[in-house]
Amino acid sequence: MRNFVRELIGTLVIAIVIFILLRLVVGSDAVISDAMEPGLHVGERLLINKIAFRFDEPNRGDIVYYKSPNGDLDQMKRIIGLPGDIIEVKDRAVYIDGNKLNEPYVKDPPGYTLLAYQVPSNNYFVLGDNRNNSNDSSTGWTVPKENIMGRAWLFTWPPNKWGGVDNYPLSLQLPASNAN
Repeated sequence: MRNFVRELIGTLVIAIVIFILLRLVVGSDAVISDAMEPGLHVGERLLINKIAFRFDEPNRGDIVYYKSPNGDLDQMKRIIGLPGDIIEVKDRAVYIDGNKLNEPYVKDPPGYTLLAYQVPSNNYFVLGDNRNNSNDSSTGWTVPKENIMGRAWLFTWPPNKWGGVDNYPLSLQLPASNAN
């Protein structure tokens, strides 16, 4: 009996340590708005890789989970501009440093104009894939790096979407001669 109790306590301690380590590395969240359609829909659940940016910098095309700088709920949006980039929206397209992006993930092209804007240092310019129905950087704010909590990683719900979340690197968005 004493061995059983010892093994049970040991198993519980190991399970608790594994649980805590997993919670430090992986988070989970539900999509609560249509701002990221068509890729993410209301009610879907995702795993968030919380350590993705401890070893790497956020990149254009990443769908990031962040604390909203304007006090709203935590959000998920796609990084479009990196610190120092010049972002412009005109003629229903997004431009980075004068180069038009090819954005296969966008629901509809933007129906608005944004004058050339330089992303401040240590900040990121984020846009929802549902360009015309998203509270994002097009309204005048950026996301400080310290507010980024992780990268959208895997779908966990619904079962028919199990698998990786589509993050599009810049090389897939610009002609090969312009990609940095």
